[in-house]
Amino acid sequence: MATMNYARLVAAAVAALVVFCAYGFLVNGTLIRGDYAQYSVVYRSADALPEYVPYGLAGTFVAMLALALMYAKGFEGGSGAAEGARFGALVGIFVACTHVVDNYVTLNIGPRLATEMAVAAFFQWVAVGVVVGLVYRPGRRAGAPAP
Repeated sequence: MATMNYARLVAAAVAALVVFCAYGFLVNGTLIRGDYAQYSVVYRSADALPEYVPYGLAGTFVAMLALALMYAKGFEGGSGAAEGARFGALVGIFVACTHVVDNYVTLNIGPRLATEMAVAAFFQWVAVGVVVGLVYRPGRRAGAPAP
């Protein structure tokens, strides 16, 4: 059994945070931004967001650490990118079916925005999974020769 590579876990979490935020800004903050505008009563204004960004970054970093740890615990060997993509797709399905669907049920948003959010979340988590898969590498097994 491979040992846990804690330095790579942290590196994977940092890389995942960067990808998560960049993707979120590109898709939610740019491409589908206009579709959020009609729900301004539900979402904070762009002027109010900076006050909350540190909370978002801290919470997302902790989530990325947990995600990297889950990936490491389920690592089966093979291509990091392929394993990461599969893992990210599962997380994407989980998030789309819980977080986004719950938001659609509880927030007064339309089906178009909910669908865009679900598709965006799925691909965001696939991208994050690929990055985690590329960055994280398990430690050597006890007694195994160095690569």
